[in-house]
Formats: sequence, structure tokens, C-alpha cells
Amino acid sequence: MNRIFLDVHALQTVPPSNLNRDDTGAPKTAVYGGVPRARVSSQAWKRATRTYFASENLLEASELGVRTKKIVDVLADRITGLDPSLTQEAALRLADETVKATGLKTEVPKRKATAAKDGEPDPAPETKYLVFLSARQLDGLARLAVDGAPDITAFLKDKKNKDRAREIADTRHSVDIALFGRMVADAADINVDAAVQVAHAISVHRVENESDYYTAVDDQNTDEETGAGMIGTVDFNSATLYRYAALGVHQLAENLGQGLREDEPLTTPVRRAVEAFVHGFVASLPTGKINTFGHHTLPDAVIVKLRSTRPVSFVAAFEEPVRGQSGGHVREASERLAEYVPDIERAYGDEDSTLTWVLRVGPNTHQLAGLGNETQNIGELVTAVGQAVAERLEKPA
Repeated sequence: MNRIFLDVHALQTVPPSNLNRDDTGAPKTAVYGGVPRARVSSQAWKRATRTYFASENLLEASELGVRTKKIVDVLADRITGLDPSLTQEAALRLADETVKATGLKTEVPKRKATAAKDGEPDPAPETKYLVFLSARQLDGLARLAVDGAPDITAFLKDKKNKDRAREIADTRHSVDIALFGRMVADAADINVDAAVQVAHAISVHRVENESDYYTAVDDQNTDEETGAGMIGTVDFNSATLYRYAALGVHQLAENLGQGLREDEPLTTPVRRAVEAFVHGFVASLPTGKINTFGHHTLPDAVIVKLRSTRPVSFVAAFEEPVRGQSGGHVREASERLAEYVPDIERAYGDEDSTLTWVLRVGPNTHQLAGLGNETQNIGELVTAVGQAVAERLEKPA
């Protein structure tokens, strides 16, 4: 298959907020172009994108996975769903043995073993790290466990059955696993190379964190009882962020290869995954301190490029920080992109094989309109990109 890359760029302004905290509770920052910038980590926005898939029904539950240390508990629930006659203790044992057959290591956490009271059942084993399995992989492992229920130890000693457990864990990947990958230290042979690379979002301008001093009054205080019932501080900043992600469509197609439905053409699940990612990445939002700040915003501008040349971030347009001399940052940031994008594409791009779409809001972004096919809303953008990806996939290599 030919290489196909999808670049998604966004300018998004957030008001006072703390989307992604460091170990001190302050908003994350980075130095770029010699000045401090606001920063939101790639991990924060990838999780926001994954949760958006489910919360907005962009994908069916069967197309998504679960990432957890409590994989034995999750699998045990599926086992009892298949065979309700099994006790919870029996289901947990079946689940634990089946999980270990895939190459994963489990153990009862010491803190839970210590906290368990006399007479209570032993806590369920857990993995030492987060394990990412698709709904269909979990269903397959549950069926395998039920098949071996009479003597699961002897059943999984059979090389054919043990190999089957590993095969189930490494086929029929969910869309989120295919997009964001999976790394398993104990079983590297079931690792999945991510199809998506997400950059840390950074502000296009200099940012200094601020601190909000707050108080809370005790509702039951009398007139004689003055003062606050609680005081504290919370750090925040506000910024116009440049966000970027690159999706290798060819890698996504390879990752989904074992998860294709029998009743649909090759391009359909890939197109569905691409459309879900573009929609989810653009519209999602990390929820750090959202009850405190209510920072519900959407991008002012989105640029999507479908290319056969390697991915290209436009962050260099903001190496010199935007000054905001007109009173804001979106207008100047848009002007920077309108100048930089044609230059970088002229120097390194392939005009004949590159397609571009633009979705923008308001007069401050009007200079971006000439960069590509302008779409009116997120639905139109997603559909146009999905159709173009499907057409590229159908072309012979």
C-alpha cells in the first residue's frame, strides 16, 4: 500500500484554565523560541480524543477498547456473561489464567492483599501496568476461557490453546488501539505500532502562569463567625494554542487488517476510523479543572492535509512568538499560517498529490480561506476527508 498521511492542524483559544497539570498542580509549560509557552501534553489530548469517541457516539462500543490494570476483573465479567453458572471466584481464576496465557503477568496488589479482611475472598489479580485490549479481543478470550473451564490449567498447557490466546490478543484490534497503539513490556510480540502521532499543543505566544487565591464560606457560620471556612490557590493561564496530529492511514489500515468486518469493503472501517479521529481530535477537550474554569471552547481554525509526502507540522510559523499587537492572538496567528503554509509546501510538498481542507470561524481567520477547500462545518469537513481517504485507498499501489 502507498504511504498516505493525514495532517490535522488547529488554532484554539482557551480562557483562564488549567487543562493539564504538572506535578505541582500548575499548568504545564515549555520553552519554545526562547520564551515560555503554555503546553498541553499529547497524552492529555489523546485521552480526550479517545473518550470523545464514546461520549459522542462516534464509534460503536464493539469498535473500542479498554485500558486498565484490572483486566482480570473485566474479563471475568465477560466470562460470567457467557456462563452465568460460574461463581465469581471461578470466573476470576479462569480470567487470570487466560490473561497470563497471552504473555501478560498478573499479581494481587500488596495494598489490596493487606487491606483484605479475614473471611473475605482474595482480591482479584491485576497487571503492573495498563493493558489495552479491544472489546472483541476480550470477547474472544472469554470464549476461550469458558471452553477450558473444566480444567483451565491443563487446557492452557496445550500449545495450541496457548497460541490461540496470544492470537486473540493480537488480532481484531479496536479503532483506538489501531490509532494510538499498544505497548506491552512483558509481551512485546503483541505490541501495536501507533498510526497517530500527536504533538504537545503549545501557545503561539509567550505565557506566564498566574495564581488565583480563593476562599469558601461556611454556610452554617453565624454573624459573629467571620472569615473563610477554606482558603487556597489554583494556578492557571490562558492561551491561543497550536495543535497538531499526524495520522498514517496506511499504518491504520494495517492495524485494522485483522479487525475488518466480513460484510464490508476494505476501505469502510478505515474510513470510519479516520472520520472518528478527525472529528474527535478537533472537537475534544481535556477536562483538567473544568469545573473550576469552564473552559469550553472549540478551534477557531482547522487545516487538514492529505498527502503522500511525510507529515509536516506548521509549528515553526510560531517559533517567533506572536505579539498580539492588535489586542489578540488569533488574527496574527492566522496571518502567520497563511504566509508559512504555502512557503513550506512549495519547498518540500507535492502539490499534485496533496489535498487541503479548511474549517474556520470568524473574521480573524479569513486569511486562511485561500489555503484549501473551505468547509462550512465539522460534519462537512469529516465527510470530505473520509471520502478522499477512501478514494486513495482504492487506488492501486
